[in-house]
Amino acid sequence: MKNVRFVGLDVHAQTIAVAVAEAKGEVRSLGVIPNRPESVNRLIKKLGKVQDLRVCYEAGPTGYVLYWQLTRMGVSCEVVAPTLVPVKAGDRVKTDRRDAQKLARSYRAGDLTAVWVPDAAHEALRDLVRAREAAKRDQLRARNRLGKFLLRQGRRAPEGTGAWMLKHLRWVQQQHFEHSAQAATFVDYLHEVEHAAARVKRLEQALDRAIEAAPASQRAVIEALQALRGVAKMSAVTLVSEVGEFSRFAHPRQIMGYSGMVSREHSSGPHIRRGPISKAGNAHLRRILIESAWACRHRPRVGAKLAVRQRHTSAAVQEIAWQAQHRLHRRYCTLVAKGKPKPKVATAVGRELLGFIWAIATEVETSLRVSEPRRAA
Repeated sequence: MKNVRFVGLDVHAQTIAVAVAEAKGEVRSLGVIPNRPESVNRLIKKLGKVQDLRVCYEAGPTGYVLYWQLTRMGVSCEVVAPTLVPVKAGDRVKTDRRDAQKLARSYRAGDLTAVWVPDAAHEALRDLVRAREAAKRDQLRARNRLGKFLLRQGRRAPEGTGAWMLKHLRWVQQQHFEHSAQAATFVDYLHEVEHAAARVKRLEQALDRAIEAAPASQRAVIEALQALRGVAKMSAVTLVSEVGEFSRFAHPRQIMGYSGMVSREHSSGPHIRRGPISKAGNAHLRRILIESAWACRHRPRVGAKLAVRQRHTSAAVQEIAWQAQHRLHRRYCTLVAKGKPKPKVATAVGRELLGFIWAIATEVETSLRVSEPRRAA
């Protein structure tokens, strides 16, 4: 360990500030290099043997390209959580060089928290899932603009028409306006609604193809999670793309903390103060959990669609899913009866739902690991 060098990289789109902390020596800045693969290769060669290097940088908008490059070179690299990097209260000077030195110093001291890094295939699936999520948000905005425009003109859909269902859309398309300015506005808003719908459909078809091409272990977890009420295919693939391997969490409390759905706490001595959820976690994961939790307000039952989703799942997975329905519905009713606001109830139920999701996913991942050696034998 005496020859180990701890390297901190402050990574930006165009540049990388580099600092080195010797195992038992000083921490010094090595300057700034261009953020290019060839520059990184030259840097690693100058720093010494790859087996003696420990490199870290903060997670950010540049992604994991640098991590993948360094690991291919045989360098031990970790991507660290930027919000968990120690900060001195009196430090009022911030530069790229000082940030790189702080990373190297903290990494040597063991004060940094590494994040999970997906492989390139998993990152591609997550990008596609998030693109579909962004398209759904844009579709909602486009529909709201058109709906409010029609409302301002006193145009209301006939009673019994479901919002943005086929009958409603046909009614919208039949609208006409006397003034050319309003007609142009209407055509533009309608075009955006139709364009957003086509975009969502195109991305969902791409997701279907991506799921079919995914590794068998991923497909198995996606299929098993759909045994839960409120977790259909899009929800299941979102969960898998955001979490990755569920069994990397030893206990469901750990994945609940990862989601940011645990309470904030500021306790001292005999005083215990807990507040709302911390939100110090994966926002995409929180969103899908709370959406799925609303299904728990209904009494436990296995409907036709859920029965189809459970058709190829194991008895153990179905048993966990059935226990989840009873437990979460009872929890929902109990909190509502206490007068809790329903959005907070959905958040609390979503946190417990994540525990059942973890149980099903780890059950599947464990069974796959056990069966693989048998196949090899």
